[in-house]
Amino acid sequence: MCLGIPGEVLSIEQNPAGIAMGKVSFGGVVREVCLAYVPDVQVGDYVIVHAGFALSILNEEEAKEVFEMLEQISALAEADSGDDA
Repeated sequence: MCLGIPGEVLSIEQNPAGIAMGKVSFGGVVREVCLAYVPDVQVGDYVIVHAGFALSILNEEEAKEVFEMLEQISALAEADSGDDA
């Protein structure tokens, strides 16, 4: 199973090979991501990223829904690990 994480595109530039790359923020953690599969992406857009590649563009509302689900999963995992103590 694969997990794509949403992130906000902060900047876009071409690498020396002419491939679109971008700085993408994942809740404050910024990583360089290949944007070749989302040629219409713009700064401020949200993208789903897997293994360093942006696979699709999503709107801010969809991104917020995913962030909320990830927070719920994290809270459940923390609660579950606390039961073992």
